[in-house]
Amino acid sequence: MPGKGVPTVQDYKLCVMGDGGVGKSCLTVQYTQGRFLDYYDPTIEDTYRKQVDVDDIPCMLEILDTAGQEQFESMRDMYMRDGMGFVLVYSIIEKSSIQGLSGLRNNIVKVKDTEDIPMVIVGNKCDLEEKRAVSKEEGQNQAKEWDAEFFEASAKEKINVNEIFTRLIQLIREKQDRNKPPPTKKGGRCSIL
Repeated sequence: MPGKGVPTVQDYKLCVMGDGGVGKSCLTVQYTQGRFLDYYDPTIEDTYRKQVDVDDIPCMLEILDTAGQEQFESMRDMYMRDGMGFVLVYSIIEKSSIQGLSGLRNNIVKVKDTEDIPMVIVGNKCDLEEKRAVSKEEGQNQAKEWDAEFFEASAKEKINVNEIFTRLIQLIREKQDRNKPPPTKKGGRCSIL
């Protein structure tokens, strides 16, 4: 039993999803290890763990960096079932990558059987402004439609990387608070001793 005033470490399972090549691994490695992967090695599935404090509460994050390739779709239902929060990543330089998020989000909703899902939409590679194919407004509108948070980020320049995961933890906590049963009133009589 933790000592009085020592907060218990809370566990969170997060999933990072999106098409292949959008920078899911780069974002995850930048966040968990503080380094940028400057080569592309298609991921099958990697899990990263990191302990952080979010709003002064210690958290142990288990971050699943999922495969973007279609041949691994059969594993996705399992990720979606276990995940508490989702980072859906597209590349601002690849129009089709934002369009691919709709199918992912629909599958998450189907597997979770709810629309109330902590989710952050991330337009990655914002350091490549000169190659932009997806406007910031498109990303913002997509996030608004899905009642999700939105960030543009750069794993390479470490722009908004920490903020993405911090906000996702806050969204998970907000959902947990919404779903807590109301406190029960304890019946009984007052006794005067």
